[in-house]
Parts: sequence; structure tokens; C-alpha cells
Amino acid sequence: MATKKRKPQQDEAQIDMTPMLDIVFIMLIFFIVTASFVKESGITIEKPTAETAQKKPKANIFVGIDLNGDIYMLKNKVDKDAVKAGLEEMLLENPESTVVVQADNRADAGVLIKVLDAAKAAGVKNISVAADL
Repeated sequence: MATKKRKPQQDEAQIDMTPMLDIVFIMLIFFIVTASFVKESGITIEKPTAETAQKKPKANIFVGIDLNGDIYMLKNKVDKDAVKAGLEEMLLENPESTVVVQADNRADAGVLIKVLDAAKAAGVKNISVAADL
């Protein structure tokens, strides 16, 4: 009788990547959900100058008022009556948002006051008017 020699089976060491991929995916979702996105006004304006202007590092909602008194939010022209509703909708995503009103140097002050009133009525706690240093 011939005896067969068996090769000892070698177990190959393998690393299971599934738990690591799960952790990376969860971290990606966490960072996307917690990121604060800047909501630009979408227009370029000539800001007034102010010697006492201060930089706001955490501003993330911008409302623009151009020379003609037109109001822009999220790169779209909005009606004066829709500013409050638009700001309320943006505040649902981040209630601690800071609103910066970017009014053109030659824009009507009445439109600026209406936008500031709408922001206050929408529940915005931090409102600023943009100016150049």
C-alpha cells in the first residue's frame, strides 16, 4: 500500500476590509451632515467702506442688494416679500446661521431696512451688513 503524503494546508491570512469601509462611510456621512455650507447671494456689488468694519469668520448666509434694489438669495432674484420665507427655510438647516446683507454702495436704504426687518422677523440672531475696510 502506498501512502499518500498530504501537504499541510496553509491558511492564508486575510484581512476583512468590511468593518473599515463601514467606519469610513459613517465618517463621511457625519462630515457631510455636520458641515456648514455657505449660501452665497450670487451677485457682485460695490460695498460701502467703513473704518470700523470687522471680518465675520462664520457668516454662511448672504443676501445681496444690487444698485437697482433687487434682492438676491442663493444666486436667485427674490421678491421683497419672499425674503423672510427664504431665510426661515435656510435657518431650518442651521438655526445658528449668521446672515450678512451685501448692499451696493448706491442701493436704496429702504430696501436694506426691509431686508434687515425680514431677517429679524425670520428669527435670525446674528445679522451684519457687509462693508470694505
